[in-house]
Amino acid sequence: MKKKWIAGALACAMAITMTGCGSSDSGKPQLYVSSFNLAEDTTARDVFGPFEEAFDCSVVKELGLVSDRYTKLEANPDNSEIDVMELSQAKAAEGYADGLFQKIDTSRIENYDALIDIAKQLNIDSGGYGLPYTVNAMGIIYDEEAVGFEITEWADLWRPELKGKIAIPVISNTFGPAMVHVASDYAGVDIKSDNGEAAFAALAELKPNIVKTYSKSADVANMFSSGEIAVAVIGDYAYNTVIGACPDAKLVYPESGSYVSFNTIEITKNCKNLDLAYEWINYRLSAETQTRTQSLENDGLGEVPTNGNVQVTEGTNVETTFNVVKNNAKTVDYTFVLPLLDEWTTKWNQTLNG
Repeated sequence: MKKKWIAGALACAMAITMTGCGSSDSGKPQLYVSSFNLAEDTTARDVFGPFEEAFDCSVVKELGLVSDRYTKLEANPDNSEIDVMELSQAKAAEGYADGLFQKIDTSRIENYDALIDIAKQLNIDSGGYGLPYTVNAMGIIYDEEAVGFEITEWADLWRPELKGKIAIPVISNTFGPAMVHVASDYAGVDIKSDNGEAAFAALAELKPNIVKTYSKSADVANMFSSGEIAVAVIGDYAYNTVIGACPDAKLVYPESGSYVSFNTIEITKNCKNLDLAYEWINYRLSAETQTRTQSLENDGLGEVPTNGNVQVTEGTNVETTFNVVKNNAKTVDYTFVLPLLDEWTTKWNQTLNG
C-alpha cells in the first residue's frame, strides 16, 4: 500500500511544472511559490514579474492542479522547498488538519485591514491560517426561452416544470458540497443539526429534474449547445464558457444568498524564507496587484478581488460576483464538511447516480 501511495505522489509530481529556477549564487533571495497553472504569459506579466522587480528577488514557480501539488507536499512536507502555496479553500482546510501550514501573523500584513469582511472572517474561522486573495460564487445559469419562466431563487430548481432540464456539479467539484448546503437550505434545516440528512432527502426530490451531474465547465456548455439542458448550477468561473455556447443564457445570484469559495495563500510549515513569504501575501492582497488581476483586458486573469479598495471594471461578471461576495455571500465550513465527505459522497452516488 505504501509503495502505491508513493508511486501516486511521484506521478502527481510529474504533472507539476517547476519554472523560474534561478542560480543560487545570483545573490538574489528566492521564494518558492506553488500556484495554479494559469496563463503563463499573463501571470508573468501581472503577478510574478512585478513582485520580482519590487523585491529584487527570484520566484521559483511550482504550477499545477491543486490535488497534484497538495499530494506532493503531503508526501514529504519536511523536505519540501515550497514557501507559500495558493490553493482552494477546501484543500487548505485539509492542510490545516494535516499540519502542513503555519498560522499567519496578520499584524505583518499591511493590507489585511483592506480585506472585505467575509475574507477576514474566513481567516478567523480557520484559526488564523491562510488569507483569501480571490473568490468565486455559485449561481444559476439558464435559458429563459427554453425554461418558460424567470428563475430567481434556489427553490426554483425544484419546480416540476424543470423535469429533465438541470445539470448540477458533482460532489467532488469546487461547489459540490455547496450544492448539498443549498438542498439543506431548501429543506429548511440547519445542515449542522443533522449532518446533511435533510439535504439528501431534498436532493432525492430534485433528482427527476437533473439530467447530469458534471465535472467540467465544458460539459455544461456542450449540454446547453445541444439543448440537453436549460438550467445549470455553476461557479462564476464557468460563465464565459457557457455563454459561448448559449449567448442568451442568464446568470442569476439568488437574493437568499450565494455560496462562495475562496482561494487562499498559505505559508508552509517549513517555510525557509518567511520574511519574503509575508511580503508575497501582502503583495497579493494589495489593491494595486488585485486591480491588475481582476482585469479581463489583454487576456487578463479576471480574478474576483478580496481587497475592498479595488475598483473593479464596471459591466463585467467580475463586478457582479464581487458585489455578491461583499453583500450576499454564504460560506461552507470545511472543518464540518471534510470529516463527512466520504459519507456524503456515498450518499450522493446512491441518491443521484443509483
